[in-house]
Amino acid sequence: MARTPYPQYERPSGWNALLPPADPPVELAGEVTADAVIIGAGYTGVAAARRWARERPEDDIIVLDASRIGEGNPGRNSGFLLEISLANDADPDQLARMHACNELIARTMHRIRDDVFDRGIQCDIERAGTYRAAAGDVGGNALDAYRRFLDAASLPYEHLSRADLEQRLGTAYYREGLYSPDCYLVQPAALIRGLVRWLPDSVTVHEESPALNLQRDGAGWLVRTPGGVVRAPVVFVANNAFAKTLGIAPARVTAMYTYAGLTEPLPDDEVGGMEQSWGLLPTHRLGCTLRRTRDNRLLIRSHYGYEREESNERIGERLLESLRQRFPSLSVTGFASIWGGATGFTLNGAPVWGEQRPGLFASVGCNGGGVVKGTLFGELLADKAMGREVPDMKGLFGTASWMPPEPIRRLGFEVISRIERRQGVEEM
Repeated sequence: MARTPYPQYERPSGWNALLPPADPPVELAGEVTADAVIIGAGYTGVAAARRWARERPEDDIIVLDASRIGEGNPGRNSGFLLEISLANDADPDQLARMHACNELIARTMHRIRDDVFDRGIQCDIERAGTYRAAAGDVGGNALDAYRRFLDAASLPYEHLSRADLEQRLGTAYYREGLYSPDCYLVQPAALIRGLVRWLPDSVTVHEESPALNLQRDGAGWLVRTPGGVVRAPVVFVANNAFAKTLGIAPARVTAMYTYAGLTEPLPDDEVGGMEQSWGLLPTHRLGCTLRRTRDNRLLIRSHYGYEREESNERIGERLLESLRQRFPSLSVTGFASIWGGATGFTLNGAPVWGEQRPGLFASVGCNGGGVVKGTLFGELLADKAMGREVPDMKGLFGTASWMPPEPIRRLGFEVISRIERRQGVEEM
């Protein structure tokens, strides 16, 4: 079980630390009523709030978040906004499903892009594409599988040699790679802060107001926070890994922590040979995510922790070692920021989505693909709650499978992790 019903991180988000200070938080106080309450001000919760407010502008909507906007998980990711589904199955029988998923994801990404430009949200958004690269045989096999997915889905890409990658990214660490244009890069803390700032007036956001418990209240629901209570006929649970502390799918969702390090701006003469802004995702799930930002910083993200956050200082040493392996000529001696972030994982990669009990709707288990996919799932969850027609979510994205109870679950994670670390050591 998670140690707390909401995230309490060891260190602040490095992305959020780059932004101007936010206004003081408005915590929930006393007893209030609403037409809908949303637990979690991430991309899923914000999308649900916007869709509900658009369709029912007279309704009062309350959004509860456990931390500050930009400090929670939405501001702790690596800033990749994929225009295509995360599907990795190139089975010819799944082509229709893949095309349908990719179409939904692409349309959602275009809406996010339009929102950013129409509202002037300053979040460094750009369609830079994304690289995937392999250092060893395990990574190479995973890269081949991803190439088969791209071929089956008729998606464009370039195959790159070690020399190609060195010329573009400034590292000779990887033996081969792929470049896909179907991805935007963004400053994630700036994006979520901007999206929340542009919510309609009918939406009230309460920060530092974690949902401690959830219970039936006649025909509706009651949500308690440290400072107050919200009563509403409809509740959306969109706090991802921490939904199980509210009784949502405890046997299907696990909290996994990942860690990132962001350097100070590097000298132009050290990074001048690289592309100005790029992002690389690992082929192996234990591999490293890399980014170069517009202001010459390098980000590296790697390592996993099960259900609790490990020492950021110790993780930072391992991240620095991995960064130096990839860029041995750089004069990087440490990071400006190191931080952890939790995400909800399911055993088969499918979400927990839909109506859990009358008036109680949930979308959790993003499996590391939470920005665009989470936005889509939030919009559709609001549609479902309003009785509108939605796509066949189970047929398109599946349903999260059952996981064994503790301590068997933890033991399985540790055994599988040791095996995968040993097999994929070159990718870490």
